[in-house]
Amino acid sequence: MEDISIIILFLFVLFLLLGTGVWVGLALMGVAWVGMELFTSRPVGDVMVTTIWTSSSSWTLTALPLFIWMGEILYRTRLSEDMFRGLAPWMARLPGGLVHTNIVGCTVFAAVSGSSAATLTTVGKMSIPELRKRNYPETMVIGTLTGAATLGLMIPPSLTLIVYGVTINESITKLFFAGILPGLVLALMFMGYVAIYSKVSSKWQPNEEPKLSFAEKVKNSRFLAPVIALIIVVIGSMYLGYATATEAAAFGVIGGLVLAASQGSLSWSTFTASLMGATRTSAMIALILAGAAFLSLAMGFTGLPRGLANLIATLELSRFELLMVLLVFYIILGCFLDGISSVVLTMAVVEPMIVQAGIDLIWFGIFIVVVVEMAQITPPIGFNLFVMQGMTNHEMNFIAKAAIPMFLIMVLMVFVLIVFPDLATYLPNNLRPGPGGG
Repeated sequence: MEDISIIILFLFVLFLLLGTGVWVGLALMGVAWVGMELFTSRPVGDVMVTTIWTSSSSWTLTALPLFIWMGEILYRTRLSEDMFRGLAPWMARLPGGLVHTNIVGCTVFAAVSGSSAATLTTVGKMSIPELRKRNYPETMVIGTLTGAATLGLMIPPSLTLIVYGVTINESITKLFFAGILPGLVLALMFMGYVAIYSKVSSKWQPNEEPKLSFAEKVKNSRFLAPVIALIIVVIGSMYLGYATATEAAAFGVIGGLVLAASQGSLSWSTFTASLMGATRTSAMIALILAGAAFLSLAMGFTGLPRGLANLIATLELSRFELLMVLLVFYIILGCFLDGISSVVLTMAVVEPMIVQAGIDLIWFGIFIVVVVEMAQITPPIGFNLFVMQGMTNHEMNFIAKAAIPMFLIMVLMVFVLIVFPDLATYLPNNLRPGPGGG
């Protein structure tokens, strides 16, 4: 009962602070401060300063602002227009036609940007006007883009996976490679849904695309070459063991700057805008991580994570039952918090349960990212819904309804991961050792 009362107190303080508009990072620190004051005799100020400094000076975190900056640079180039010109000829003949450019475009851009919002905005600028022009159903245009943009959270470089890795002290490179196959499978499931919908729906009456010869398709593909080359450099350098995640991120930034310069879209204003955008996002995430580190320590002092893990153990849940409980828990949490906050807020309590149940932490990282992806498209706090509303001026209800099929496909993906765990563990288990042991 004592554990339950502590949880209720922590949740009350957390929602009180969040409800009054306090930033998430500061709210987490406030909860931790209250917990330390009430349940320990340690000097709270000293502990807080030490914990925040230790978490903020982690070398692993260096990859985070670099990958964010790379995505910001590419977001401000002509990449989006070039991607559509390169993808469209290959997608036009598939069942579902050019709607597939939403999904494939998000998959490609996700491999150079760890942000779901950046993926959505970049691909949306490219595809929404073109698909509307060709008379594709609005619900499919909006729904597939809102859902597929969440691939930015799974396909490396994923900001959520970096945060998860830092929180549980796991290899970022291994987590990155764990996300590749599930990310591609999820993209194929989205494309399968589009293909089926195009065959059974009476609303599907897009304009006919002109037929292009194979040579013309190949010629248009030259627009995709720069971004594909950048993906190969970033991911290939990690897989072959030449670079750590941080070093690969540095390669990505240099590659992004070279790409922008070669396009003629790298001006001083573009450069400073990308730098300031990356700084704002990085500072926000760093503050959340610092608050979460202090909260994790405070929870450790109260004995709460261990107590809850023991409570779960007494329930004697099977692995599957535990995962189903966590699935529902994270979906509910995702209605009120963004993905990164959900991960850092809960890991101190969830990690002991996972370890006790014998669940692989790398595999669980991918499980949690799929569930966090759902949170991006669930009202009232679904971040992708807000971004899409800003881009299209549609009602929130319309966007949320359009994204429901993508949400259900992600739920199905959770069960695919449970049935085929090798999807997430095969690549990390077969990585070449990188610098300093990978």
